Amino acid sequence: MNYSVFIIDDHPVVRLGLRTFLHHAGLTITGEVNSGENALIDPGLMRSDVVLLDIRLPGMDGLETLQRLRDLSPGIRVLLYSGSDNPTYQARGIALGAVGIVQKTEPLESLLNAIVIVAQGGICWSRDQRRRATTTGKRTKVALPVSDIALTQREIDVLMQLANGLTNKEIALSLGIGYETVKEHVQHVLRKLGVTDRTQAAVWAVRQKVV
Repeated sequence: MNYSVFIIDDHPVVRLGLRTFLHHAGLTITGEVNSGENALIDPGLMRSDVVLLDIRLPGMDGLETLQRLRDLSPGIRVLLYSGSDNPTYQARGIALGAVGIVQKTEPLESLLNAIVIVAQGGICWSRDQRRRATTTGKRTKVALPVSDIALTQREIDVLMQLANGLTNKEIALSLGIGYETVKEHVQHVLRKLGVTDRTQAAVWAVRQKVV
């Protein structure tokens, strides 16, 4: 295998383990950085067949980094490597153009297989993950900009937090409002957008550039 990989992860031990394993598997490591900000200025980034991106990063998180990478090079192939199975992260990853996700709890052989698939032009999203993201627009009447949806400013605030993967409790703490109030706002947002769950609301928010 003569594929190249660029690693973005803030944990030195993880980067070392990945570099060692992938090198022994015959892949070339074009670079490794500990943040999205550093990735954007590293010359090795654009020489890579696959960019392996952690979701939880300090400063600019993985999903914001993904968006910046796609703006920089729409054809870049970014494989998310995550310690979280949050479905909202997955949906946002699909909406932002990632080509797949591998959980850090999976065997390294699964990661290697995913890298090869992605390097060869394939994708590594499950059918259910793709369905959740791709059917949102078809099942709703929300092809309108956010200004044409009757969301209050507080509902927009809640939607932004929701799309970033926060739970109702975390949203309540972040916005300084009650838990039950957040639940009520979330239900209003889902109803107004015409979606059935938080993941679909997050996909809509990404597509409409609310986040």
